[in-house]
Amino acid sequence: QVQLVESGGGLVQTGDSLRLACAISGHTFNRDTVGWFRQAPGEERKVVAVLYWEDGSASYIDAVKGRFSCSRDGDKNTVYLQMMSLKPEDTAVYYCALDPNFLYGANWEEYRYRGQGTQVTVSS
Repeated sequence: QVQLVESGGGLVQTGDSLRLACAISGHTFNRDTVGWFRQAPGEERKVVAVLYWEDGSASYIDAVKGRFSCSRDGDKNTVYLQMMSLKPEDTAVYYCALDPNFLYGANWEEYRYRGQGTQVTVSS
């Protein structure tokens, strides 16, 4: 049974940093796509970043380019989202999702496995 568990969220101030982790169990990695999404109150869930497990490459939405970065740890089966220079508009529940296939990655519904989310709140 594949499980994704996010952690690392919290309450921080503008300009602070956080590192989110997505621990993945019950899965053997190959050409997987891992997406990070966020959902702010009253808004739809939207993609933030997509990581391709095989080569570790990642893409980001414009709103977080230069501030957020994705990485993976194969020994720990964990994907990270390092977030720097946080802004109040980054406040949201952050989710990770996994699919064993290559995806363009922006569609939450395409992912086979999804986490439950972790809250990130950035105060001004």
